[in-house]
Amino acid sequence: MRRKRFRPRAVNRRRSGPRAVVAGLALVVAVIVVAGVAYVAVQLLRPVPAMAVTPSLTRLRALPGVPPRPAWPGQGQAALGVPGIGMLAARGGSQPTPIASVAKIMTAYVILRDHPLPTGGSGPAITVTAADVAIYAHDKSRGQSVVKVAAGEKLSERQALEAMLIPSGNNIAVILAGWDAGSQTAFVARMNAVARELGLHHTRYADVSGFDPATVSTASDQLRLALHALQIPLFGQIVAMPQVTLPVAGLAYNVNSALGHDGIAGVKTGSSPQAGGCLVFSARKTVAGATATIVGVVLGVQPTTAHPSELAGVISASENLLRSVSGDLEHVSVVTSGTVLGRVHSAWTTGPAAVAATGLTATGWPGTPVAVTVSPRPLTQTIRQGQPVAVATVTVGGSVSHVTLDASHAVRPPSVRWRLARL
Repeated sequence: MRRKRFRPRAVNRRRSGPRAVVAGLALVVAVIVVAGVAYVAVQLLRPVPAMAVTPSLTRLRALPGVPPRPAWPGQGQAALGVPGIGMLAARGGSQPTPIASVAKIMTAYVILRDHPLPTGGSGPAITVTAADVAIYAHDKSRGQSVVKVAAGEKLSERQALEAMLIPSGNNIAVILAGWDAGSQTAFVARMNAVARELGLHHTRYADVSGFDPATVSTASDQLRLALHALQIPLFGQIVAMPQVTLPVAGLAYNVNSALGHDGIAGVKTGSSPQAGGCLVFSARKTVAGATATIVGVVLGVQPTTAHPSELAGVISASENLLRSVSGDLEHVSVVTSGTVLGRVHSAWTTGPAAVAATGLTATGWPGTPVAVTVSPRPLTQTIRQGQPVAVATVTVGGSVSHVTLDASHAVRPPSVRWRLARL
C-alpha cells in the first residue's frame, strides 16, 4: 500500500500572500513615520550653535606721522609721558639713583591720599612743636632746604603742603609725616607700600624728604608717580604756584625757576651732590585747539662749566627736551563712530557688523602704538538693531579705553525650516 505524499494546499499560499505584503508595508510605513517623527524631534531639539563675534582687522597700528626725536640729556636718565596715555619714551636705563627732593612728590601723594582736600580747601590745623623747631635748626645747620617755623605756629594741611613743595622745606616733610603716621619711620613704610602698589619697582624711600641718598628711584618710576599725583587737582594747583606766604616764614618762592617757561607748570626739583640735578616737569600745550599736558623727568644731571649748579643744568636739559617734542604732539581720532570693528557670525543667517557706538580720540606723539581687542557680550538667538554685542578695548601707549560695539542690523531666531534642513 503506497503512502500519500503531503502537499500544501495551493489555496493557503494564495490566501496568505496578500496579508503578508500588507503587514510588511504597514511595518515599513510605521518605521518611516517613527523615524520621521524622531528626526523632526531631534532636529528641533538639537542645540543651535551660539552666535560669535570676530574682530575685524584695523588699519591703525600707531598714531600717524613721523615719531619725534627727543633731545635726550647727555647724562643721567629721562622719561616723557602724557596724562591719560602714560609713558611714551625713556632713556638712561633702569638703575635706581638718588632723587633728592623729588621724593617729596610721594610724601605729598600719600598725605593727600590719607587726607584728601578739595582745590579750595585748607584742611585741619597742624601745630608746630618745640621738637619741630629743633629739627628745623638741626636741618638748617646741615645745609638742608628748610622753612622757618616757630613753636605754637599753626599750619593748615594745605599750608604745610605748600611749604614742602614750593620752597621745598625738608623739615616740613618731617612735620607732615609725624602728623599723618606718628613718626617718620612709619610714614616711610607707607611711602614704600604705596610705591609697590603703583608698580614703582625700582623705587625705595629711606626718608620723607630725599636728603638721604638711600632714597632712590628711576626716571620711569617717577614719571608714573607724577602722572598719578597730577590726577589730584590740589597737587597740580600747588606745584604750579610761583610763591606762597606762610605764617612765620612769610613770603617764600618756588625753587623751580623753570615755572612759566615753555608752558611749564610744576612739578618738583631736587638737587644734591649724590643725586645731581633732578626735575619732574609738567607743561601745558595747545593741540588742535585743546589743552594737552606733557610730563617729563630728568635725573642725575651733574654740574658743567656751562651750568655750574645742578639745578641750572637739569632745568636747561629739561627745557631742551620739552622743546624737542612739543611741536610733534597731536590730537588724533583713533576710532570714529560707526567704524566696523567686528562681525557677528551665525549659522542660520548673515550676521550684522559690530560697529563703534561712539568715537575715541587720543593725544600723543606720532608712532605711539595703538592696539584694539574685541570682547563679545553674551548673545541669545535674537539680536535687535543697535543692540550692544561686544566691547572694543583700545590701548594707546599705556592708556586703555573702552568703546561699545552695536549690531548694524537685527537677527531673527532660526526658522523651523532651517532647523529641519540643517545637517
